[in-house]
Amino acid sequence: MPVSLDKVPTGSHVKVLSISGGTVKRRLMDMGIIPGLEVSVEGKAPLGDPIEVLVRGYRLTLRKSEAENILVEGDETK
Repeated sequence: MPVSLDKVPTGSHVKVLSISGGTVKRRLMDMGIIPGLEVSVEGKAPLGDPIEVLVRGYRLTLRKSEAENILVEGDETK
């Protein structure tokens, strides 16, 4: 079942299904996050903001509000 990236537990590997959010969408896509890409959630701050993900071999830190715009699916989201 698809969920937003901010809900995925640390250590999970998921596949990006879609991105929403107008200008945020463009920014995320410019950073390399596109539908079909597999990402790994590497860490989260104690209050869940920011979230660190591994994308195409580099670590990217996203705000929780940005991660809410990324719809993902994987074994850990079911």
